[in-house]
Amino acid sequence: MSHYYGLILAGGRGTRFWPRSRRASAKQVLTIFGERSLIQSTADRLAPLIPPERLWVLTNEHLREEIQRQLPTIPRRQILTEPVQRNTAPAIGLAAHILNSLDPDAMMGVFPSDHVIAKPRRYLQFARAAFRAAAGGNIAVLGIAPRWAETGYGYIEFPRGAQPGSLAPARVLSFREKPDARTAARYLATKRFYWNAGMFFWRTEVLLNALRRHLPKTATLLASLPRFTDRHFAAKLNEVFPRCENISIDYAVLEHAENVVGFPCDEIGWNDVGSWNAVYELVARDREGNAARSVVISAESTGNYVDAGNKLVALLGAKNLIVVDTPDALLIADRGRAQKVGDIVKLLEQNRRHDLL
Repeated sequence: MSHYYGLILAGGRGTRFWPRSRRASAKQVLTIFGERSLIQSTADRLAPLIPPERLWVLTNEHLREEIQRQLPTIPRRQILTEPVQRNTAPAIGLAAHILNSLDPDAMMGVFPSDHVIAKPRRYLQFARAAFRAAAGGNIAVLGIAPRWAETGYGYIEFPRGAQPGSLAPARVLSFREKPDARTAARYLATKRFYWNAGMFFWRTEVLLNALRRHLPKTATLLASLPRFTDRHFAAKLNEVFPRCENISIDYAVLEHAENVVGFPCDEIGWNDVGSWNAVYELVARDREGNAARSVVISAESTGNYVDAGNKLVALLGAKNLIVVDTPDALLIADRGRAQKVGDIVKLLEQNRRHDLL
């Protein structure tokens, strides 16, 4: 385990959580549940397996200071900022290059910063098994048992006979991108397709070799970087990273690699917290189905989610609404359209309301 490292990806903006999620206070640093932010909960969850001195975070310049404040036990030099966003393949490749230069035997797990996992002890059993599989030269992934025919996630296809909850690695047959509703229903019925949660495990050298084979331009650019401890590293990174291809690790490597194994997880309480509606589904609700982080009184109102700080909110005849109030913006949305809140952010960008981004 001394060669286990973790990369927490924390560069997203969380636009579907506007108006609480902004560039400098994005979803991953918000305390949506309990007293700890999503990224703090991620680090807490990994602590029994990967101590803070072997955790790395990749984020953006808007969030770095806040993440350093929230995660004081992670060395400051290990909270990195991308010069520009180039999707997950260059980001993960950069981390692999750094770790490989510091520890040629490094094995790296990749973890989203903004997911909820309600059963961390069970989850860590799968993470440990995935690291063991990676030690043998495989690329290992975790699959989440689908609970409905979701069209917003990618899927991992396992062979017939792969047992949910098994800690023995199973061969991954294919990765499938976000399906239409009919295809998603078929995936659910077969019980062989699992949601791709974006958690990956590999030896750093295995990943770097895969990038050389499947994404040679980006691999060459990253290979031109000096060692992380070199004083010219930051300047060289600013020069080469913008020239990397803008592509996900799934498209760049996983869909082409032949040494991919996976673990079809049983119930670990996973949720990607992808919208305000996901928050509504996770928190306690009253007899009328209303959920709130504020003081609410209601009459003839059902199925609402309210987050308005210390303000009293009165609901009358309101049904299935998202209400989120901040000092400078108020969101009122149909709960069934919570996935489209990011469209509001696009409108704000078009109208140059940078003060609200």
